[in-house]
Amino acid sequence: MKTFYQILANTVIANVTNMTVWFAMVFFVYLETRSVTATSIISGIFLVFTAGLGIWFGSLVDHNKKKNVMILSGVISLLIYIIGFGFYLAFPAETWKNPTSVTLWAFNVLLLVGVIAGNIRSIAAPTLVTILIPEDDRAKANGLVGTAFGIAFLICSAISGLLVGAGGMFYVLILGIVMMTLSIFHMWTLQIPEKEIVHLEQQPKVDLRGTYAVVVAIPGLLAMILFATINNFLGGAFMGLMDAYGLSLVSVQTWGLLFAVISTGFIVGGMVIAKYGLGKNPLVAMFGANITIWIVSAVFTIQPSIILLGVGMFIYISVVPFIEAAEQTILQKVVPLERQGRVFGFAHSVEQSAAPLTTFLIGPIAETFFIPFMTTGAGVGLIGSWFGTGPARGIALVFTVVGIIGLILTVIAMNTKYYKLLSDRYMNGESESPALPEGELA
Repeated sequence: MKTFYQILANTVIANVTNMTVWFAMVFFVYLETRSVTATSIISGIFLVFTAGLGIWFGSLVDHNKKKNVMILSGVISLLIYIIGFGFYLAFPAETWKNPTSVTLWAFNVLLLVGVIAGNIRSIAAPTLVTILIPEDDRAKANGLVGTAFGIAFLICSAISGLLVGAGGMFYVLILGIVMMTLSIFHMWTLQIPEKEIVHLEQQPKVDLRGTYAVVVAIPGLLAMILFATINNFLGGAFMGLMDAYGLSLVSVQTWGLLFAVISTGFIVGGMVIAKYGLGKNPLVAMFGANITIWIVSAVFTIQPSIILLGVGMFIYISVVPFIEAAEQTILQKVVPLERQGRVFGFAHSVEQSAAPLTTFLIGPIAETFFIPFMTTGAGVGLIGSWFGTGPARGIALVFTVVGIIGLILTVIAMNTKYYKLLSDRYMNGESESPALPEGELA
């Protein structure tokens, strides 16, 4: 457990670094360009990279020592932040105000690669839970991982807006370079009791075919991943528009500090899981959490109130750790350890694959339909008297519609046969390697 706590501490350092750069970049671009489309495109690029690289990252985790790949993740991010800092200093302030500037987008993509390198760590972390923690305690350990994420989220939420307000991306990148250096050094000193990694010589490094065979051989597992994919398809709307909506209500400094307070929800949710676990069946917790977040999503922007938004987001964020911990706990039990990196990577890629489409489209859709609908269109007369009017209310209407759709889809998913199949698989304690089709490599 001492080693596990050390890894959690290191995760906090690395996550603070990467998330601060990510949050600050979105804030910076919106404040400089005032373009909702630009922020949604940034989020879309992030999700495209995340979806496209997940399977490869998972293979990297399975074929190497977990400590080594976590150090590699930090080194890649550090080098890119150093290059990005030089890039930022090399151009005048006017460069960042044009949303069509090639220089601006080259800078954005460069930093995004540094942030996305941190996903290697995100895939390695749950496999370390399997290695270091007994099966009965893994749900609670996954709750602690969620708590560590919450602490990092709180810190980066508090400082990212302040750093951008004080000096654009200058102080953000200075912090990123210093913190990532500390993370790499600390991880280098840790001793992680990993067994020797053994693989068949014929096994390809990126074994998508064999990984897919493992997933489909476990009843209901693919359906769970597809359900998460649909949720992320809807969640892309929040990623693309939430900052623009929040910044329409308060200043960037206030928005950043509010996020710091709201992010304590991750800590609260994670600590509840760490103390009480997820119950006998994590799938029950997963679907209960999904029902909660979609109800909240349908109502927390129903009026232009920062208080209503803040309370709704706190509830939303408090429930998210239950979804993440439930999926991790299920995979850690039903998937053999030697395949977990690739299955986590596969799930990561598939689940994130839909969100880029939403994120890319939601900004233009909001600007061409929802915002005019609630500013000068039919929405003003239909619901404007109680819902409110104006550009911000157009964005708010997107969130309400998404919440209603998400709730309907969750209820449908709970009543499918796949829910029962995976539930039975978990409850029956079947953790042995599933049989693969003939010719597939284990």
